[in-house]
Amino acid sequence: MNVYIIGIGLIGGSMSLDIQEKYPAAVMYGIDTNDAHLEEALQRQLIHKKATVSSMQNADIVIITIPVHVSIDIITEVLNTISDDTLVIDAGSTKEKICKSIETHPKRRNFLAAHPIAGTEFSGPKAAINGLFAGKTNIICEVEKTAFTLQEKALELFKHLGMRIRYMDPKSHDKHIAYVSHLSHISAFMLGKTVIEKEKNERDIFDLAGSGFASTVRLAKSSPAMWTPIFEQNKTNVIETLDEYIANLQEFKALMVQDNFEGIYKEMENTNHIKKILNGIK
Repeated sequence: MNVYIIGIGLIGGSMSLDIQEKYPAAVMYGIDTNDAHLEEALQRQLIHKKATVSSMQNADIVIITIPVHVSIDIITEVLNTISDDTLVIDAGSTKEKICKSIETHPKRRNFLAAHPIAGTEFSGPKAAINGLFAGKTNIICEVEKTAFTLQEKALELFKHLGMRIRYMDPKSHDKHIAYVSHLSHISAFMLGKTVIEKEKNERDIFDLAGSGFASTVRLAKSSPAMWTPIFEQNKTNVIETLDEYIANLQEFKALMVQDNFEGIYKEMENTNHIKKILNGIK
């Protein structure tokens, strides 16, 4: 099996490691605009060979794990190059614009839009780890537009990687992911920004920061090169979630100003319900 990974970072590299474990005969090809990443991927045995898009006529599976703003052009180029039997999987964090961009492509049947809900705050080949996707949800969009035999191939792959499958239309995907993922990253970035700006005057602030701060701000270490395009592609949904989030912050501040700590207690008590929701996420 010839597998081409476009973008040898956390997601692409981790997927390559797991594929090699589950499919020992697989030959892993790497494509990346950063040649240093390719060299590191070879050293870490994330890939077996370097490649280019123009050389992937022998590909059985192509997995695209690059920033979403460049995915659209690359996906089209890949679909123009592959054979009729090749499965092309996009693993990006937004789906509506990507699916729209190739809806009339002659090889639309070869394409599967997916979003593995897995990752860390780290990036690059060095971030790749075994078992990243085990037990994680993988959202698949417009599965009915993918050829049935290629659907089967994709589902077998995802099963071997240990992922749970959830089906969703691209518009709903982008709306829901804005709340549970994109807003979390914005919150972390802005919390980090606030503390960094305050730290200029109060040098002790990081000495006092405990595990709560570290876990809350962890996502602020994520790559701006990856997240800026995500916010751009999902702008409408992100702004909607920000409006609601800011309104909640303003309401909390108003309760503080009013010395209404009973109201604050009730707000937090009501929000504790999220424990029951998160307990179902492993």
